[in-house]
Amino acid sequence: MRPVDWELPAIAGGRSIRAHNLPYGRQAIDEADIAAVVHVLRGDYLTTGPTVSAFEQKLADYVGAKYAVAFANGTAALHGATFAAGIQSGDEVITTPLTFAASANCILYMGGTPIFADIQSDTYNIDPISIEKHVSPRTKAIIPVHYTGQPADMDEILAVAKRHRLTVIEDAAHALGAHYKGKNIGGLGDMTVFSLHPVKPITTGEGGVVTTNDGSLYERLLLFRTHGITRNTAQLTEYHGPWYYEMQYLGYNYRLTAIQAALGIRQMDKIDTFIARRTEIAQRYTTAFANMPELTVPQQRLDRTSGWHLYVIRLNLSALSVGRRQIFEALWAENIGVNVHYIPVYYHPYYQHLGYPKGSCPKAEDLYEKIITLPLFPKMTDQDVTDVIRAVHKVVSYYSMRS
Repeated sequence: MRPVDWELPAIAGGRSIRAHNLPYGRQAIDEADIAAVVHVLRGDYLTTGPTVSAFEQKLADYVGAKYAVAFANGTAALHGATFAAGIQSGDEVITTPLTFAASANCILYMGGTPIFADIQSDTYNIDPISIEKHVSPRTKAIIPVHYTGQPADMDEILAVAKRHRLTVIEDAAHALGAHYKGKNIGGLGDMTVFSLHPVKPITTGEGGVVTTNDGSLYERLLLFRTHGITRNTAQLTEYHGPWYYEMQYLGYNYRLTAIQAALGIRQMDKIDTFIARRTEIAQRYTTAFANMPELTVPQQRLDRTSGWHLYVIRLNLSALSVGRRQIFEALWAENIGVNVHYIPVYYHPYYQHLGYPKGSCPKAEDLYEKIITLPLFPKMTDQDVTDVIRAVHKVVSYYSMRS
């Protein structure tokens, strides 16, 4: 029998679990973060300068990479990585459709062609078998995305890349603080891209970073984020005097400010605490939903740890009397700010106009129809987590075919 009276979902006339909306993600800023930013505002450097370099070094040391280059945002960092990889017109780059558009757009920025490989049914990460099937003589690189923070199968992906002499750019926007077979995400591929958006593992407001162990890629990244301009006398083709600089590539103004870098340095001091809290919340969700036949909790591989950027449940629609949209709207009515990650990239009108057919990645497309992202961020209270669990049980039970 279905719940009655106040136990009815708010969308069906009952009371909502919460009085105010709980977002799916949110930054964690404290007074020390604010003080670090104010300190820079009172100093001499607001943009380029020692604070940016210090932040880059701190992040590089954390992930175990030789170099880190900070960018204005994660999309700019992806753009820089595809530039450094030498992507150009006629080149193909393989990536996943289950990601934010920027993971594919960066290929288009360089004149290349995104090729979408399908996902694994359990982790929802890009499938190395599907990658291999999509390699062609035009393939230049692979951009795997560590979806939700769980690392993709990097050994297999790197093996494909080695066989075909491809560059690997890890889109680790979700995965700062994650580990793969005991190694930090940040130095496995040729380049690794992190996002510093407010809902990501740490934030600088907007921001991105590319890490690499390759000195030549590092130099190209540095040039690209600053108009393609260098003052390094070892790189100049001429020398007119100490004022002289050269624009050697068509670069962009993609620099991170010192204000943002100051925040990033403080945030890096707390990243392990942030990841631990995210993991704790995820474990509570998994325990609470483990025996619900109406949904599937995220599947985690034992040889890696997730950064738990997102917690995505998959609905078993055959066990429910309604579709994903109704469940989504019912949770919103409970003031639980759920989301969906992601619409397959080639579903977007721009990609449809480019001629990408629907049906090319059936596993990703099927998953898209069934997933909902639950709130997950370090500043959630235990009561917030309890509210999410109660709301999911309340809504799913109401619409369950068992009711």
